Amino acid sequence: MTARHRLGPHRDPAVDRAVLEAARDLLVERGYAATSIDAIATRAGVSRPAIYRRWPSKAHLIAKAVFPDVSTDEVAPDLVSEVRTVIRGTIQLFGSAEARAAMPGLMADMRADSNLYQKLSARLDSPTRKELSGYLSSGRTSAGPVLDSNTLLDTIAGAALFAMCIRDIDDLDGFAESLEDLLLHGIAGRNADSARPGEAGPEGDDAPAAP
Repeated sequence: MTARHRLGPHRDPAVDRAVLEAARDLLVERGYAATSIDAIATRAGVSRPAIYRRWPSKAHLIAKAVFPDVSTDEVAPDLVSEVRTVIRGTIQLFGSAEARAAMPGLMADMRADSNLYQKLSARLDSPTRKELSGYLSSGRTSAGPVLDSNTLLDTIAGAALFAMCIRDIDDLDGFAESLEDLLLHGIAGRNADSARPGEAGPEGDDAPAAP
C-alpha cells in the first residue's frame, strides 16, 4: 500500500481556509439558519462535495469555523489565576460576532447530534474541566467548601453565553471583571489574594466598625 493510499486524498488547506472564512462571514451577514452549505460553497468558490468531504454537516462546519482549535502551554500559578484565565477566554470565545450569530442554532443542533457535542466538548471544554479539577483538588487552593469543576465551568460558560448571545452586551472587559468578582469572592472569600490590587477586604482599614 502506498503512502498516498494510507493517508488518503490530498486535502488543500487553502480550501479549508476559504470555506471557514465564508462560513464566518455569512453567519454575521445572514444568521445561522440562512447560512447554508450551498451559500458557503458559492461564497468560498468550492463545490458542495468539497465541503462534505471535510465536514459531515453544516453544524460541524460552523462549529469548526466559530471555535477553532486553541492550545496554550501557559500554566496558571494558582486557582484564582486559572479562573480569571478561563473567564477571559470563555468571554472571548462567545464574544465574537460569528459566535453570537451561531450559538442559538448551533446549540439546538448539538442537542440533536451527540457526536457533534462530543467532538466540540473534547476540543474546548473537557481540557478546561480537567485543568480546573486539578487546581481544585490540589493543595494550591485555600481551605473551604469542596468545589466542583463542572459546576464552576458551567457557571462561567452559562453566564458568558447568556450575556453574549441573549443580552448582547458590548462591554466585555466590564462583564469579565464583574464575573471575576462574583466567582472569586465566592470561591476564595474577600480576604484571599483574589482581591484586586489596592482593594481592602472586610477586615481592612476601610471595613465598617462592628456595632
